[in-house]
Amino acid sequence: MENKAEIAFFDVETTVPTRPGQGYAILEFGAILVCPQKLEEIRSYSTLVRPSNPKLISSLSVRCNGIKPEAVDSAPSFADIADTVYDILHGRIWAGHNIVRFDCVRIREAFAEIGRVAPEPKGTIDSLALLTQKFGRRAGNMKMATLATYFGLGNQTHRSLDDVRMNVEVLKHCATVLFLESSLPDAFPENHWVSPNAITRSHRNGISPVVNKNSPSSSSQVKSTPALSPENDRTEEERPVFSLLTSSTAESQYSVVSNTAHPDTFDMVALGNEVNAASFQPDVAMEENPILQPPEMPSTVTVPESCGGVLGFLELDEVSLTSIRAFPVPFFRGSHRIKLFYKGAILQLRCPRLRIRFGLSTKFSDHAGRPRLSFVVDASPSLCYVLETCESIVRKVYEDSDCSSDWRSAVTRKPGFVNNPTVRLNIPTVLNGDVAQYATDMYKKEPSGTTQKLIFSQFDATELDTWFRPGTFVDAYLSLDPYDYQQTSGIRLVAKKLIIHNE
Repeated sequence: MENKAEIAFFDVETTVPTRPGQGYAILEFGAILVCPQKLEEIRSYSTLVRPSNPKLISSLSVRCNGIKPEAVDSAPSFADIADTVYDILHGRIWAGHNIVRFDCVRIREAFAEIGRVAPEPKGTIDSLALLTQKFGRRAGNMKMATLATYFGLGNQTHRSLDDVRMNVEVLKHCATVLFLESSLPDAFPENHWVSPNAITRSHRNGISPVVNKNSPSSSSQVKSTPALSPENDRTEEERPVFSLLTSSTAESQYSVVSNTAHPDTFDMVALGNEVNAASFQPDVAMEENPILQPPEMPSTVTVPESCGGVLGFLELDEVSLTSIRAFPVPFFRGSHRIKLFYKGAILQLRCPRLRIRFGLSTKFSDHAGRPRLSFVVDASPSLCYVLETCESIVRKVYEDSDCSSDWRSAVTRKPGFVNNPTVRLNIPTVLNGDVAQYATDMYKKEPSGTTQKLIFSQFDATELDTWFRPGTFVDAYLSLDPYDYQQTSGIRLVAKKLIIHNE
């Protein structure tokens, strides 16, 4: 891959699908190249794009970005600009807000549609994932419009080049705050960053929120579409950018530990190297499963003193739904995560004889290329009741903290299968040195009732797949892990222990 030192910040504006199965069409592409040595914008490119089917530009699409069908009538097609886009992106570090789940996917789809090989990055910086981890939700939700309002940078226009430059400014402001906090830790006590612009919210159940947050209106004026030159030299005021303050922490799912004792906190190339691989996996944060040792709660969080232990696994008929609670607990550098509790201890469930509907899935991979393992089972009515109660409780906590992420239900009900809901169970992995191991204890149970632990000498999804055939019954011991990652939230069911019936 050609070595290109510049960082490519880019953004695409697209049509909005209005029916299932309808794809996206790129309406605008905008990018700036940033010199990592001088931290300045050295080149910009922006153009409207004419979709192959102008009818895809619906009224909903126009409301989102202001790009009307007539605005792209004389614009080039994506095939016309493909060479320029490829030259800008290929071999560089890609950067942008939520690019892993959206912009990167749209670029690859667009190149595939015209039969061209898509550009490849040498690293990726997704500011949505990175800021969620390092800056926390002190600004409210992690939408660009909210972050921009928090720092007083004006309204987001939802136009590619404007959004890219706003992204750079947001990163610059976040990096400055984190740099000050790191340089003067004694001068900035924990949770000092409650914004003076934040609106105090009171939970109806009397629980104080983690932090007072402000969620400005997502509606903003969309300025009229200017005539955008395809490419220009840099004539505007210089726009230096700063990298985010990096940290080598065990909890981080977006970076790897640096070999340098004192890394340059403003080295964007090093930052890109730290986050590149894991950023491409859409379900990366769903593998986060640290052992919870609830620290002392800050004064803004009300958690019963008894919520510190781990209860045994509860039978479904033992669960009193009114005793389930969800509390935000401190996680990392000002961020928080939600945990479910039951009568003073972490909620865990024992679900006997779950029938496997779909066997082992290896659809997603982690940053090291290992498959993320999961399988689907039929869900009993009692399991559905418990999960749906937990979901309503967790959603309430997220809503009260101004979270705007899309909710993904743990219980799946498909048309025609109303009485056969399913849930997905996840088998996490851990590293023991350089060796990957299953974090789930697995046993086989013979018809005689004898139970024997399964020992696997190596991580081999193919070998494991033989135990998870459709129709097989398993006793599952589950933890319920709420997550909120890249504008998607839900509850992830993690198998702590599985007893496979060898019938």
